[in-house]
Amino acid sequence: MKKIIVWLVVVMCTLAGYAQNAPWNFQSKVVTDTLFSKVLNAKRAYTVFLPKSFEQNKEKKYPVLYLLHGMWETNPVWTERGHVKDVMDRLVASGEACEMIIVTPNAGGNIHMEWNGYFDMPGWKYETFFYTEFLPHIEKKYRVIGDKQHRAIAGLSMGGGGATNYGQRHSDMFCAVYAMSALMSIPEQGAVSADDPNSKIAILTRSVIENSCVKYVMEADENRKADLRSVAWFVDCGDDDFLLDRNIEFYQAMRNTGIPCQFRVRDGGHDWEYWHSALYQCLPFVTRIFGKE
Repeated sequence: MKKIIVWLVVVMCTLAGYAQNAPWNFQSKVVTDTLFSKVLNAKRAYTVFLPKSFEQNKEKKYPVLYLLHGMWETNPVWTERGHVKDVMDRLVASGEACEMIIVTPNAGGNIHMEWNGYFDMPGWKYETFFYTEFLPHIEKKYRVIGDKQHRAIAGLSMGGGGATNYGQRHSDMFCAVYAMSALMSIPEQGAVSADDPNSKIAILTRSVIENSCVKYVMEADENRKADLRSVAWFVDCGDDDFLLDRNIEFYQAMRNTGIPCQFRVRDGGHDWEYWHSALYQCLPFVTRIFGKE
């Protein structure tokens, strides 16, 4: 009788272990971690979406999408308000998106207290941090494939302008850019004055002016045009968005320069309802580009 009981216990433990490690038991997940930056002399948080197979297959490497947030926001916002995990799970299940790693860094916060922005500015060398510290850290730790063809970037508002500018000036690193309601340049109305040398928001405004995505295209020579054509571009902006004119200007500059760029104007404004819905176009778009070998 004791042998039967022992045998049953062994069988039950075996079945429990199998169930725990069975393919259907693995789920995608979102993790948040920090990295100490020597460039910024501070800890920077980041949030990472990991696909279902990440823990199941320890040898597999993945394409990566860097997903940038907007002004005032920080790294968890794409999970908390954009529901990126739910969208990814649905699109992967339907076959519309491939498994990928999605990374949201922290380049913001309360603009009156924290630095905001994806460019190098006096007192805030964020772009240097991103390329020399953050990107190498992420792509080593999370088994990223780590080449241009499997690396894309997207973002909303300030992050949309940051993603576009990164794709422009680092075209050798990104295969695709998806810009949502992007701060391509400073709007004619409602912009904060850039005259105050000590105001963080004024410094940010000057950095956007200096890194105008529209101007970058308009001033492109033939070598720059060739570099820009090596990236797949998608611009997505709502018809009630206060940045619509700047996005139209960017698209017109791209079109006049002969650089292919998809452009969508959908019903909506500068809000999370719009950006959440944009993920259903963004993630299949970068999947298609990842698949072009």
